[in-house]
Amino acid sequence: MAQFSYSVRDRKNVNLRDDRWNISPISSPTVAESDLSSPSLVDDLYFVLHDNVTGHPLLHPRLTGLALAGGILGELMLAEHVALDFAADPERLYVTVQKATGDPLTSAVLGHVIAEPHHPIGTWLLFFARTIYADVTARMIAAKLLKPPVRHLLKQQPAAPADMNTAAWPLARLNLAIQRRKPPVDRDCVLLGLLAAAGCAQRVLSEHDPRFEAAATAMLPMPLRRLIAQTKVAVGQAVISRR
Repeated sequence: MAQFSYSVRDRKNVNLRDDRWNISPISSPTVAESDLSSPSLVDDLYFVLHDNVTGHPLLHPRLTGLALAGGILGELMLAEHVALDFAADPERLYVTVQKATGDPLTSAVLGHVIAEPHHPIGTWLLFFARTIYADVTARMIAAKLLKPPVRHLLKQQPAAPADMNTAAWPLARLNLAIQRRKPPVDRDCVLLGLLAAAGCAQRVLSEHDPRFEAAATAMLPMPLRRLIAQTKVAVGQAVISRR
């Protein structure tokens, strides 16, 4: 069991022990918490990456797409549908449960990985990032988490949250965990890690604490930690290519 100790008085006092290494699929009471129901990890990530009133994005579309691609793969990892092959170089995704997820979007993502299992995780992030924004938006509209985009005068307004409190809750959970210096559940550790990987944590969190972020991410099983790391690499490459 991972342990988390973080002192408010001394932020250097970070004591973590993670003994959940290389378990494929991920198997722990906290990790198997996701049933791909809504709002899901990627829904929460979408909310945090957008204004919770207007729905306007906070990041460049390419960076948002990469973060959401990491989120959709994170959903599948949390639900134990996919895992990472650490013996492969570079690391590859592989499917652990070849059955429908009950959700069209994650089922489609899973189908791609089943059909072409030889691609490394970095390739999948780039591939899914191309269309994931529209796919996640459509899923959230269908789930009534977002209102459909509307045209106001001559300008198209983005899809806005159907309920402002629902949209604000994922970020509120993270802020509360940081304020209390208590470890979030695994799903929120992934959420925090992906926000940091996308370069958005400092912008949205009421208190940006890199030590807490690192400690929370270190609690995760290795596959999820590697997913966050690969997402950060992809985001970094995207930023460099824009210069």
